[in-house]
Amino acid sequence: MSETLTANLVHFVRHLRDRGLGVVPATVEEMAAAIEAVGFARRDDVKSAFGAIAVNRPTERAIFDEAFETFFGLGAATLEAHEEDVPLPLPQESHAQATSPVLAEYSPESFDEDEAAVEMAEHSTASYEERLMHRDFRDLTLQEAEEVRRIMARIVWRPSEAASRRWTASAKGTRPDMRRTLRNLVGPGADMMQLAMADRKPRRRPLVVLADVSGSMETYTEMFLHFLHAAQGRMGRLETFVFATHLSRITRELRQKLPDVALRQVSAAVDDWSGGTRIGEAIGQFNEEWSRRVTRGGAIGLIISDGWDTGAPELLEREMARFHRSMHRVLWLNPLAGRENYAPETRGMQAALPYIDDLLAAANVLDLREVVRLLESVPARR
Repeated sequence: MSETLTANLVHFVRHLRDRGLGVVPATVEEMAAAIEAVGFARRDDVKSAFGAIAVNRPTERAIFDEAFETFFGLGAATLEAHEEDVPLPLPQESHAQATSPVLAEYSPESFDEDEAAVEMAEHSTASYEERLMHRDFRDLTLQEAEEVRRIMARIVWRPSEAASRRWTASAKGTRPDMRRTLRNLVGPGADMMQLAMADRKPRRRPLVVLADVSGSMETYTEMFLHFLHAAQGRMGRLETFVFATHLSRITRELRQKLPDVALRQVSAAVDDWSGGTRIGEAIGQFNEEWSRRVTRGGAIGLIISDGWDTGAPELLEREMARFHRSMHRVLWLNPLAGRENYAPETRGMQAALPYIDDLLAAANVLDLREVVRLLESVPARR
């Protein structure tokens, strides 16, 4: 491809960006590849190819059409007088340049500066997000907290699957499927009996969350609830509870599509927000009222708390033992666990520690991404 054509495309993309279209420097390469694919024989083909690359919303179509007509030398009035297949206007100086459409007022220096500014802005944005991912939730400003919530909503994860009790056909199954084997005996291939195999059908594990909303967790609670709202639909079944002095189920409230609406409904439904902490009593209430309903299918238990407990340690130890027996795996997220020289020395953490499979930090976005990676790696069987 000629340098003239490349320079023209650079100028064209710059003009589109100035008009508000979401194009980037890499769009130039995409348009160049499109020209290699469709050629210059049909002007409408080139316009359609460029439009497919540059236009992302219906409202941008008119802006793109106007820019294309301006840059490629055919205004709306002239187009009406031409047939549908109109070749692109080509430079007249020589046949060697016959593959490059003519654009006007090109200034490579100005675009280079503009492109550098865009790349610098993209780099700065990436660096800003990287810094936010390391920031403790308690240190975020209101603007930073809003950006962190958007980052959490974009986290991509696929929780590990469990082997259910149901069986499904599988070429690499672990046991013979006699029903399917006998069914295959009917037909032309019955003389050579092939043994059909089956394996357990995979399914996504349920996740049961108990989140501490007492006063000592107040600066972290909102971020955790946004994280759990973003987890909707990723787990096979998500059951969410919050506790301070007693347990409250908020599964239905978190199913609201908009996170702000969901959190307002949670706030209205929970009456012990920022109260004292009785972890043992809350877990005991879960064990008595909810355990048999929501833990079937090899559920993963996730407790979010700093471990400060005003109840009896003996009660917490007893109820944690029951909780652990009902779960495939128990994770405890503690915002303090990532701090230097942290040790689980509170009475609550000491009582719960023997029944925790994984004690994880949960003070920033990077900590929560580690939680996601762990949920993705939980084995199908113990």
